[in-house]
Order: sequence, then structure tokens, then C-alpha cells
Amino acid sequence: MTDAATRIQETNSANDVVLYMKGTKSMPQCGFSSRVAGVLNYMGVEFADVNVLTDEELRQGIKDFSDWPTIPQLYVKGEFVGGCDIITEMTMSGELDQLFEENGVAYDKEAANKIREANA
Repeated sequence: MTDAATRIQETNSANDVVLYMKGTKSMPQCGFSSRVAGVLNYMGVEFADVNVLTDEELRQGIKDFSDWPTIPQLYVKGEFVGGCDIITEMTMSGELDQLFEENGVAYDKEAANKIREANA
């Protein structure tokens, strides 16, 4: 396992929810990262944010680790969930709520419903 893969595995093991993104949850540096971080923040999900812009090895390493070519990437309980489009679709369908519930991740159900209502 590469150094980047080891760090990714350790980060995913230490946190229930991890978002590998461009920027941070308080200062995203791309629209896709901003969208996913915004959903998680609005839903009150506690998550670790990993800024791939500060580490080129990690930026490529996360793509290799997941075999997914784009960032952001969301992990829940160590499992890769998807990128921006997938998280957006899961939020709108309620699948993200279900994933959080199945994995014991706390979130604000009312906020999740407001997202769906505002985008209906």
C-alpha cells in the first residue's frame, strides 16, 4: 500500500464521514466541493474534510484508492459513496438519509427535507 493509500485508510478508519475535497468545509475552492460540503453542513453532519489541494500525492492517491477520477469524494464508514453528482442525486431521492441512518451517522432530517422541498 502506498503512503497516500495508508493515510487515506487511516483517515477513513478514524472518521465516520470523510469528504476529500478541493478546499475545506468552511472555504471550498471549487463548485462541486462546495455543493457536497454545503449539503453535509446544512444537514448538520459531522465530517472530516481533507483538502487535496495541499498535497499532490494525496490528490492523485484518492483517485487511485477509489478508482474514481474526480474530486470531491465522500466516504461513509470507510466506504466510498460517490462524487458530487451521486451525492446530489442521493440527497434528492432520500438515499443519503437512508445511508446515514443505516450507518448510525447523525444528521438533521428536517434540513434534508428542506433541501428536497427547495429543489422540487
